[in-house]
Amino acid sequence: MITIDDILETNRMITENKLDVRTITMGISLRDCAHPNLEKFCQNVYDKITKSAEFLVKTGEDIEAEYGIPIIHKRISVTPIAIAADACKTDSFVPVAEAMDRAGKAVGVNFIGGFSALVEKGYTHGDRVLIESIPQALASTDIVCSSVNLGSTKAGINMDCVREMGEVVKRTAELTRDTQALGCAKLVIFCNAPGDNPFMAGAFHGVSEGDRVINVGVSGPGVVKHALEDLKGADCTEIAETIKKTAFKITRVGQLVAREASRRLGVPFGIIDLSLAPTPAVGDSVARILEEMGLEACGAPGTTAALAMLNDAVKKGGLMASSHVGGLSGAFIPVSEDEGMIAAVKQGSLSIEKLEAMTCVCSVGLDMIAVEGDTSAATISGIIADEAAIGMINNKTTAVRVIPVPGKKVGDVVEFGGLLGYCPIVPVRNQYSSSAFVARGGRIPAPVRSLTN
Repeated sequence: MITIDDILETNRMITENKLDVRTITMGISLRDCAHPNLEKFCQNVYDKITKSAEFLVKTGEDIEAEYGIPIIHKRISVTPIAIAADACKTDSFVPVAEAMDRAGKAVGVNFIGGFSALVEKGYTHGDRVLIESIPQALASTDIVCSSVNLGSTKAGINMDCVREMGEVVKRTAELTRDTQALGCAKLVIFCNAPGDNPFMAGAFHGVSEGDRVINVGVSGPGVVKHALEDLKGADCTEIAETIKKTAFKITRVGQLVAREASRRLGVPFGIIDLSLAPTPAVGDSVARILEEMGLEACGAPGTTAALAMLNDAVKKGGLMASSHVGGLSGAFIPVSEDEGMIAAVKQGSLSIEKLEAMTCVCSVGLDMIAVEGDTSAATISGIIADEAAIGMINNKTTAVRVIPVPGKKVGDVVEFGGLLGYCPIVPVRNQYSSSAFVARGGRIPAPVRSLTN
């Protein structure tokens, strides 16, 4: 039974601790849009998206007003375009991205994801066209997001694609240099990508999903930090228990929104993503939770252990509140989108190497990290390969969203705006080259799943 205390506590979580539902994302299959004529395919895509998501934004706003729960984003994910458009006789999918952009704007969503390819084991013609189209597609659209899955525990790592994506990131940065390389903030490179992830920029509608589905991503780092403020001197067991209980309450709010959105739109409910998603606002930071546990600064020795405990407790608590959990689910550690992470980089307690270690225990990877503009494509590919290897060996999702900002050096700060935040240029301290390794190409074999040490 829900008591008046429960209601008052939820109200405090929303008004004082920045609890929100980060996103309602409608996944839409485009497999029935296939057509060999590119122009006809684009029209099919536009029609399917605008018809399917016609009432998505209004429904989200109605739920927000009715229940008093902030819903920050309403978004769309679609079938990876490399699959949906594979039959098109063309050498560029940029017109498809532009059709997605028009459709997303027509229904009023914040972002539309799915300009994506799944190439962990090899390329089709559509995969190659899509990857080649990414820089121009992200430069010529506003709300389209792109992703490439180039590795998995089952298939290994496509090193040809790793090499290619380093160059794609660099070309995207150059084509969007007027906006601080913003195009790279809309591009994620995955290993073990989930097909039901509601969070951008990596969202796409997985091939095993139905025609349409509603997925919801919750947030709430401020709520967890607030809960830990009363535990001075408590041991780790008490901390983990408190995080579990808090995550349960956060997820219960997300479950309510997901159920209502699904019912009102007549679209099946998919999953709740349990992720703690920070923002650049003070009081909404994952890094500050870690510091509340007793670290002098995020990045200090012990940070990875603290993050592992946080991540696990969030999942355990969330699982009790919803029967359908999926997506990324964990604690995000993006630099530019987390006020505490930004401060840690500025004061030198947090480096890209420590961030990489932290990605071993959380979702999702090296995220929203601005680096010097003259960072080579081979170095970026090396970073992608390292992160993909962590995901492949540990059977988890990992990703890279790195932004080489043209003309910027260590000491500079770049501003992306809104929830994308701002970021000091993070030094890539090791200047030794990995170009010969990256140039080898081929595929790193899938790992053995026994003999684990």
